[in-house]
Amino acid sequence: MKPIPSFSVFTRIFTLGALLALGAQAFAQTDPLPAWNDGPAKQAIVAFVKDTTDQASPKFVPPAERIATFDQDGTLWVEHPMYTQVMYCLERVPAVVAKKPELKHVEPFKTVLSGNREAMAKLTMKDLEEILAATLTGISVEEFNAEVTKWLAEAKDPRWKRPYTELTYLPMQDVLKYLRANGYQTYIVTGGGQDFVRVYSETTYGIPPEQVVGSAGGTKYGYDKAGKPFLTKEPKLLLNDDNAGKPEGIHLMIGRRPYAAFGNSTGDRQMLEYTQAGAGARLAMLVLHDDATREYAYGPAAGLPDTKVGAFTQALYDEAKKDGWIVISMKNDWKRIFAFDP
Repeated sequence: MKPIPSFSVFTRIFTLGALLALGAQAFAQTDPLPAWNDGPAKQAIVAFVKDTTDQASPKFVPPAERIATFDQDGTLWVEHPMYTQVMYCLERVPAVVAKKPELKHVEPFKTVLSGNREAMAKLTMKDLEEILAATLTGISVEEFNAEVTKWLAEAKDPRWKRPYTELTYLPMQDVLKYLRANGYQTYIVTGGGQDFVRVYSETTYGIPPEQVVGSAGGTKYGYDKAGKPFLTKEPKLLLNDDNAGKPEGIHLMIGRRPYAAFGNSTGDRQMLEYTQAGAGARLAMLVLHDDATREYAYGPAAGLPDTKVGAFTQALYDEAKKDGWIVISMKNDWKRIFAFDP
């Protein structure tokens, strides 16, 4: 008969097991980007943060200069089949027409009211601009904020049947948190409407409204019947924050050149060029949507389907490779895409 192990032996075995479990847990917690697969993209982010925040590093960046900019649509959250703000504007058309019945038989409002998706898909940029002007202006800033807040709480994406604010990319949320934990200020620099994004940016991304740079319209100061001052949104474009407008907006609103910039389309090219042109360590990254199963696949770079929404052209892909920008493969680099993924 074998002797029964002593109590002290059981204690040592239990303690060793507990330590191993704690060690594994601690190791998991040290991964700053848990939603990423290990690879060149993840390694580039970690190396950049280490190089720019280590005072002993020749690439050290003082805290005040640590600026990182992110495009939003297609970079931080889903942009297909249509930009979220455009969806908001299309769904606001009935309310606008109710206040202005004369628009009922006028294009492009007539097409939108018909509900014909195919016809709506053929609307021109001029048509969309007319719809945006009608649905985003002529009301007070407070009224606009309330309308957007209400819509976001009720609207659901047609594919996932979830609120649009739940369709943020978990790997990019990891990056935002990782950069902020290392002294970086994170800014959204978007071609979308600045006021629209500011409504939810802090809750959704942890980015306060003053750190959102977007396409901005004019406002007019006035007083209500009780003499209380307010701002009315005007159909006057002050900043088109797309393409070359992005570095122009960064200079106007931030006043410092970013050390890191993230985008996903041709509209982000100049922002990445501007970032990369600075001295010292710079990080420029582009998200390539190449996962038709978990999200969408579109380019037309790398032989992917062409698109009118968030196009990533072969010319942009070639420039990225030439200039040392990192192309993030959604399919290969991201372990999980959304927080609700298993």
